[in-house]
Amino acid sequence: MNIVSLSVCRHVPPSVNFQRGLAMEPFFHHPRKDKAVVILGATGTGKSRLAIDLASCFPPAEIVNSDKMQVYRGLDITTNKVSEEECRGVPHHLLGIADPDSNFTAKDFTRHASSAIDSIVRRDCLPIIAGGSNSYIEALVEDDSAFRLKYECCFLWVDVSLPVLDPFLSRRVDRMIEAGQVDEVRQFFDPAGDYTAGIRRAIGLPEFDEFLRTEATVDEGTKRRSLDAAIAKIKSNNCSLARRQLQKIHRLYNMWKRNMYRLDATEAFKKFGDEAEELWETSVLARSQRIVHKFLYDDSPVVPTASVMSSVPPYQQPKQVAMATACH
Repeated sequence: MNIVSLSVCRHVPPSVNFQRGLAMEPFFHHPRKDKAVVILGATGTGKSRLAIDLASCFPPAEIVNSDKMQVYRGLDITTNKVSEEECRGVPHHLLGIADPDSNFTAKDFTRHASSAIDSIVRRDCLPIIAGGSNSYIEALVEDDSAFRLKYECCFLWVDVSLPVLDPFLSRRVDRMIEAGQVDEVRQFFDPAGDYTAGIRRAIGLPEFDEFLRTEATVDEGTKRRSLDAAIAKIKSNNCSLARRQLQKIHRLYNMWKRNMYRLDATEAFKKFGDEAEELWETSVLARSQRIVHKFLYDDSPVVPTASVMSSVPPYQQPKQVAMATACH
């Protein structure tokens, strides 16, 4: 949930063999599909955090970004890209790969994401697709027949009630401003730039247009009012985006509800500090771990905790247990 500034996460080679055989053994001559986890949710609900949490608990796993603004290079604060530190060594794909002036379409995403996911699976890793652009996810899962033939998906929907999410989004904008967003946007500003194309569509860029055009020619009071108005507009637009995203998620839920699970993170977002962390782990992470474990390993027993597993040599551990959750 922190505001971050770096765009590319360090690639760390997998250290655990995620057995594709679990997903690929033939059944009545029909090969079982490989598996992928998809994390959805409105802006600011903790999708990236949950993806990294789960990747750390089901190694080796790698994350494929499905946020249509984070796919572009630049504006790391404005687009809220995860930092290398926050990645915790989990490899990320499709972060900052596109030219900021290009139009990276849903079709482009499908092509790049499919290639990344195929590569992840070939290396016996679990692909976790996470991001707020539901149109990208729908294009991949629904419109790409090759993906549908190869993969079975488990959808995790991280949800926060809007009365709780709205003030969180407002505080997040304040933290982005404190982290240097105005300077970041000022360096990127182009008076002739097109706010309908590429990364310039991102919330947090067009709202500063009037402020940046006039800041050098107006008095301090006028400049302050213009800046405050831009920040207020960013907050309002983020709340509006969350509502549009929720409408789309509800529609997707009607399509995918057999494999889609709602994770209510509202109580965690009401709290701060250690209490928020504890509620996240118990109400969101623990439940998602159980869901993903069942998805990956069917009806196998609950996996022992890391402290129990550490006392058992790997060669004595049951095959499925050795491949399952070992949170650090």
